[in-house]
Amino acid sequence: MASRVEILNEGGFRSDGRRQFELRSIDIDLSQQGHADGSAVITHGLTHVLVSVFGPREAKMRSQTIHDRANINVEVSVAAFSTGDRRKRSRGDKRILEFAATIKSTFEPVIQTSLYPRSQIDIFVQVIQQDGGLLQACINGTTLSLMNAGIPMLDFVCAVSGGVHSTSPLLDLTLLEESDVPNVTIAVMPKTRKVSLVTMETRLHVDRFEEIFRLATDAGLVIHGEMKAAILGRSRNLLGSIEVGSQYQGGHTAVDVDEGMNDFD
Repeated sequence: MASRVEILNEGGFRSDGRRQFELRSIDIDLSQQGHADGSAVITHGLTHVLVSVFGPREAKMRSQTIHDRANINVEVSVAAFSTGDRRKRSRGDKRILEFAATIKSTFEPVIQTSLYPRSQIDIFVQVIQQDGGLLQACINGTTLSLMNAGIPMLDFVCAVSGGVHSTSPLLDLTLLEESDVPNVTIAVMPKTRKVSLVTMETRLHVDRFEEIFRLATDAGLVIHGEMKAAILGRSRNLLGSIEVGSQYQGGHTAVDVDEGMNDFD
């Protein structure tokens, strides 16, 4: 049955005017949000997510304490106005719990939890607006908020979604495209090129999967550049404030931010 929506026209343009492999615009805000130790607001096109990180801190419940590493707790909430169906999802919703479990399993091998035994790291994800690529936005926002909180990680985790329309691969899908084409979300660690997540909720032919996998991995490196630039910009702003305060008090501080980020190249 033919699609009622023109996902990709004869000129090679998608429904929102992008080319096949073109990513949506990314906007990142790492400014302080409330009392969180680290936070990030990230938008992929019209998908808008806020991630807040608290910790490492003492676990509220003894049953959640792990003696040799930190416990990672992830909670996801979706605003009722974030999507067109106006369906209110509670924290016990199956879809929400699956999202939280996926984010937790993605970051457990990446966060250096062994440095914080018998403690807890809380990650709160708030979905403000949805227009496709929700999981990739949540993962990218979580990476940024963890780094903003100063929690040691082995590498960035950069996620992107992809799909196939007929025989044409697409990257960074909108909600319209996700509902019409087989799609997959892939998260990569750019330094080692290791894949930390591959999730697929629809059937995708194995011959097409390899092509999408390669394209999504390359796209993850592009997203990594945007995320690293945002972290460097935030670090420079903070160091600038420290230097101003030190000069006011008669001291002097000079730190090379770029030197410290070379490990993530």
